[in-house]
Amino acid sequence: MPKKKKTVETPKEYFIEEQKITDTLEWNYMPYAMSVIVSRAIPEIDGFKPSHRKLLYTMFKMNLLKGDRTKSSNVVGQTMKLNPHGDSAIYETLVRLTEGNGALLLPFVDSKGNFGKQYSRDMAYAAPRYTEVKLSSVCQEIFADIDKNTVTFVDNYDGSMKEPLLLPTTFPNILVNPNLGIAVGMASSICSFNLREICKTTIQLLKNKNADILATLKAPDFPTGGQLIYNENELKRIYETGRGNVKVRAKYRYDEKNNCIEIYEIPYTTNIEAIMDKIFALVKSGKIRDITDVRDETDLNGLKITIDVKRNTKVDLLIHRLYQMTPLSDTFSCNFNILIDSKPITLGVCAILNHWIDFRVNSIKRQLEFDITKKSEKYHLLIGLSKILIDIDKAISIIRHTEKEELVVPNLMKGFSIDEKQSEYISEIKLRNINKEYILKRIEELDNLKQEIQQLKDTLNSDDKIKAIIATQLKQVSKKYGQDRKTEIITEQEIEDISEQELIEDYGIRLFLTEQNYFKKISLVSLRSAGEQKLKEDDKIISEIETTNKVDILLFSDKQNLYKLKANDVTDTKASSFGEYLFNILGMEQDEKIIYMTTTYDYTGFIVFFFDNGKAAKVQLSSYATKTNRRKIINAYSKKANVIFMKKLEQDLDFILLRDTDKALLFHTSLLPLNASKNASGIQVYKLKKDSCVTKVFEKETFLSDDVEFYRTEQIPSTGHFVQLLDRQKNYII
Repeated sequence: MPKKKKTVETPKEYFIEEQKITDTLEWNYMPYAMSVIVSRAIPEIDGFKPSHRKLLYTMFKMNLLKGDRTKSSNVVGQTMKLNPHGDSAIYETLVRLTEGNGALLLPFVDSKGNFGKQYSRDMAYAAPRYTEVKLSSVCQEIFADIDKNTVTFVDNYDGSMKEPLLLPTTFPNILVNPNLGIAVGMASSICSFNLREICKTTIQLLKNKNADILATLKAPDFPTGGQLIYNENELKRIYETGRGNVKVRAKYRYDEKNNCIEIYEIPYTTNIEAIMDKIFALVKSGKIRDITDVRDETDLNGLKITIDVKRNTKVDLLIHRLYQMTPLSDTFSCNFNILIDSKPITLGVCAILNHWIDFRVNSIKRQLEFDITKKSEKYHLLIGLSKILIDIDKAISIIRHTEKEELVVPNLMKGFSIDEKQSEYISEIKLRNINKEYILKRIEELDNLKQEIQQLKDTLNSDDKIKAIIATQLKQVSKKYGQDRKTEIITEQEIEDISEQELIEDYGIRLFLTEQNYFKKISLVSLRSAGEQKLKEDDKIISEIETTNKVDILLFSDKQNLYKLKANDVTDTKASSFGEYLFNILGMEQDEKIIYMTTTYDYTGFIVFFFDNGKAAKVQLSSYATKTNRRKIINAYSKKANVIFMKKLEQDLDFILLRDTDKALLFHTSLLPLNASKNASGIQVYKLKKDSCVTKVFEKETFLSDDVEFYRTEQIPSTGHFVQLLDRQKNYII
């Protein structure tokens, strides 16, 4: 058989089409970003995100406003008809809306079972098959007159049912419950306000669109309570722009009997575990020494963190330190970003309430139009009914003598000069009701209906009357569902002014600096029971200072840099450890080395620098004080010559300068002028020959001599005196 020829496939050609990155973002990324903004993360004027609205409307259609509770899993499953997401995402949304979770100031879901707690990170909620829910009574205001065309309905994702675009809430829910959301390129962070205050403020704005709301809307009110530190200027900023910060701190009580502090309300932005973790870290690092134990004693009665303290602890001082160093005091950052007509806008409180008023006015107008239409239709039917009163027998005769059913309506229309709808209505009346008494009773409604229709039309055409309806509804909501404030308001003047130094725990420490740039801070208590200092091989201690935990530590390097540390910021170590490597703590240069360490409380006194060129400088220590917590100061001393000795002094002292190995000079630092400039090169103290330099500096007390005054000079510069042989031997000068 002849061999088949092998067919060679032509390689496919691949085409790469260049595309602008801006076009790609516009075509592919922007639709996604807008979907997240409009359909997921940012709330609308009714105060709900789509996921909340779909869930609550599903529960409303399940008759859970008046009926008994049902399993949460049932609600989750039914919600999928409107919200095509996983069951876990829907259940998480449900959990946040429940009374049991405590995330909302005005919960929408009456719950039974374990729904976790907003103030706890680790307190997990039970599975949906165990928990039960129904709508809380306040949802009567959320769904008020929803069946009267108050809001627009649209098809759900598969067109099988209708859902509302917004809910016709009768109060400004957008500001009554906290709402957080992160979209693409923007976020929303809305704090909650007290329902009574919001209703009162909205009523005020109904009367005057530009009213000053600060008097009625005192401050935000959070579900977890706590104390809000009142700052009028910051609140004005939030009310006007929708941006700003609100400071909230925890509430506590001191139990003298058990010597412990009990935290029972915390800021909304934090949780129990975050607070306890931070306290544990502070205790472990030695920054707080008065705490012996921290426990979470939260139970069915509510939140409680118990902090056991040592006896004689200054509780007020300790709690202020905890406010400053832990999330017991936290800030809620406001960013009132909401959707108005599907467009994200950042608005102040006044603007949001005015937009809500416009939304509510429109809802009531739609309701009024619905009622007018329904009553007008009824009025029209009764007018037709009144016409058969003239001759009831005639109507009965027409119906009885009409052979075909479909001709009944046309014959009635012809016999009484009425339209089709009126004729249909008459033909549907039961035989027992075709009597004079029944028809007269129905016709009596005509006058009332006419008056009601006219009243509705008058209301529809009057914004003042509509606003009066809104105000009445707000008063009813406030009376029925209003609660006292949960978050206490305190002024900044009520907070005891405690300086930063007072907040630092004061105890004795000893600082160690080694030649290889290792640093240790050891408490004196720990040092008493410690053994030998552990150092790296070939390392040695070059500086040792005993002081307290309240000092600033100044570390001078051989690169003319000064590094500053606060002693209380440095973790306590033990003698058995190498200590902290300063290169890691300070961010030093690779070949940089710390050559001198000192401490100060208030930057009083001065520091003297001695250089190998025979010059000396005396610089005020206050030159190194900074208003901000700067960690590094460059040009901390002169680099025109090599520094061979430096010392911090509170008052002038005597020093001996050794030239090479032959001459010495004793002088008093009062001869040096005090410089304000850090990098002053100093003045000449020692007259030096060419190729000669100062090699060593002694403090007077450390220089061994039978006649040390022999080397003193009263004027500088000086040539010094030759070192006597016996002094050379005593001081190992070779």
